[in-house]
Amino acid sequence: QVQLMESGGGLVQPGGSLRLSCAASGSIFSILAMGWYRQAPGKQRDLIATISSDGRTNYAESAKDRFTISRDNAKNTVSLQMSSLRPEDTAVYYCSAEIQVSARTVPYDYWGQGTQVTVSS
Repeated sequence: QVQLMESGGGLVQPGGSLRLSCAASGSIFSILAMGWYRQAPGKQRDLIATISSDGRTNYAESAKDRFTISRDNAKNTVSLQMSSLRPEDTAVYYCSAEIQVSARTVPYDYWGQGTQVTVSS
């Protein structure tokens, strides 16, 4: 089946920047919406941003101005460019994708395993 894999997480100083990427692989007919979410320890998973197959974006208010979501349909990837990072941005970041495995199937939501982002001096 389909797999999603995040990459690019790590330790960054406050005010720094980081770019996360997520690649979808496996049996894929089409990918509809893709998105980024994050979850801090003991907290609920929160939406960061989503992007449609034709490039329309939606951002959480907390992500506007600092985060930018993008996708490459030819490579089946979605990225999240983060800047002016703050300690409160520390979390596990997950990507998601709404994927059809064939033209005869209903879209299904897939999730990556997550990548850790730590913002600290």
